Amino acid sequence: MNLADGVQIISFAILAAMMIGSALGVVLFDNIVYSAFLLGGVFVSIAGLYLLLNADFVAAAQLLVYVGAVNVLILFAIMLVNKQENFVPLPKTWARKALTGLVSVGLFVLLSTMVLATPWSYSTGTPVNNSIVLIGEHFFTDFLLPFELASVLLLMAMVGAIILARREYLPPEETSDQLPQTVLQLPERPRELVSAASEDK
Repeated sequence: MNLADGVQIISFAILAAMMIGSALGVVLFDNIVYSAFLLGGVFVSIAGLYLLLNADFVAAAQLLVYVGAVNVLILFAIMLVNKQENFVPLPKTWARKALTGLVSVGLFVLLSTMVLATPWSYSTGTPVNNSIVLIGEHFFTDFLLPFELASVLLLMAMVGAIILARREYLPPEETSDQLPQTVLQLPERPRELVSAASEDK
């Protein structure tokens, strides 16, 4: 093992630990703002893994799109809503937790099977000279519709967050019966003080 391989393995271990720790923080933190910030840490660590795979364009797109746009949009939506309510335990929460655990274990088994079944050997094909052009062709032909649908979905979420945040600050409408009846009064003119001597006269 040479120096380059050792640096790559250490960088992979640091990025993997950062990604797993941030992902656990997203799930385990009670404050949703902290979870959104840690989601940005997950995206940054994934961009670092793309750099280790020599996918510089995908890493830059990961930082620009997910960290710079999606994560910021999530933070703005959370902070605009800012709905503070007291915690109320829901009935039959054990069923939801059991279902969530079952789905998580199923996804873990599925991903583990895919990782173990995939041959990770290096490809012997010819390397692509200009990967940006190839990605752009696929992006604007094969994956154009999913990208447009994702942008519309994010726009709908932003508009909904603004509407929910604005609803809390609208004053309640008062009827004519509830309006306070104010009586208009004119200010009195100051009277001149009469001295006691003038009264004796």
